[in-house]
Amino acid sequence: MTAGMSQTWKRHAALGSRGRLLGTVAVAAAWTVGMAGAAPSAVAMDVQSKQWYLSAMYAEEMWKITTGEGISVAVIDTGVNASTPSLKGQVLKGFDATGAEGDEYDDYSGHGTTMAELIAGTGKGGGLRGLAPGAKIIPMRITDTEFQNEHSVNAYDAEDAIRAAADSDAQIISMSFGSEFSAAKEREAAKYALSKGKLFFASVGNEAEQGNKANYPAAYPEVIGVAATDRQGKASETSQHGDFVDIAAPGDDLPSWCDQKFEQYCQGNGGTSAATAITAASAALIWSAHPDWTANQVLKVLFDTAGKSADWEKGTVSNYLGHGIIRPAVNILKGTGDPGPADISPLTQEQTSGSPASATPSASASSQPEKKEKASDAAMAGSSTEQDDDGHLGLLVGGAAAVVLLGGGAFVYARKRRTG
Repeated sequence: MTAGMSQTWKRHAALGSRGRLLGTVAVAAAWTVGMAGAAPSAVAMDVQSKQWYLSAMYAEEMWKITTGEGISVAVIDTGVNASTPSLKGQVLKGFDATGAEGDEYDDYSGHGTTMAELIAGTGKGGGLRGLAPGAKIIPMRITDTEFQNEHSVNAYDAEDAIRAAADSDAQIISMSFGSEFSAAKEREAAKYALSKGKLFFASVGNEAEQGNKANYPAAYPEVIGVAATDRQGKASETSQHGDFVDIAAPGDDLPSWCDQKFEQYCQGNGGTSAATAITAASAALIWSAHPDWTANQVLKVLFDTAGKSADWEKGTVSNYLGHGIIRPAVNILKGTGDPGPADISPLTQEQTSGSPASATPSASASSQPEKKEKASDAAMAGSSTEQDDDGHLGLLVGGAAAVVLLGGGAFVYARKRRTG
């Protein structure tokens, strides 16, 4: 790749800010969590206890119903080390689009492996526990800016990886990478993935304070842009916002592999990258619980059950939160959420050829909700409260007193070609 290409297709880390986040999510129970499971070592206790969102999202309760079995997630990233204790037996054959030495199992930074563990890690050996530990990972390796500067690489690696993911057995694509540059080939690849019936999640980026430019592929209409929060439900001031944000998820203050040596985890901010992986895992849980649904229906339920503040204006989508904060437990544990028509994309409101299609578009298809700042502004003012259909605040699990309200924060996902 020439120097010009390297600059044009610049990819850089989309790490969340260490600064405080804007916006609030009301919580009736602390987001601080204990062990997510029995710790085989002190390292496990240190790492897994810091995965605070697992308790808040009722992971243990959901795992009694589904762990994401039967679902594969294509992870387009820096590669995935299939030999970490948490990923042994979890990683399938993938594709290396870099054009450089190595293969899809050679993670040159540790980022892709972290994303894979957040999705499907078993937690063995003290590793990260994935939200969907029954799912499988299909690694798709692409390059970041640093890798490009050191190697001769394929200039269209992201496009090739997206198409390979679309042609694979993966139902879900997770891409915690992004670039501020739109490309016709990449857009066509995203359209192709949609036509193949895939759910394509990407991070919206963590550069709100450096221009807040749209990131690609997250900003393409066919891709679901994801945003990020901390354990208090505050939105990161670095998370990018705009009409390209579709949904939000936890992303800050999470452990990750420190580097490609895979010797230890570091505590930091996964930002929109981690949020994307956690959103992909949430989709895997729902799809596993409803294997007969199409990608459109899984996404419709993710949107339908997302946490929103009480004063959120109906029919609007926030520039900070999109449709709200992911809450897969609302569907899995309570059966809430309208899957809608099988053949209409909740993103484009158009009929998709990759899903079971009727002769004409479904009559229930509606226009895309209006994007407004109002909902996120109210959240930033701290006026976030929510009630479920049964009148209880948040999600009551089995009559438990602990209640978690997931509404009103601003989550931003990294959708472009920058690792998070």
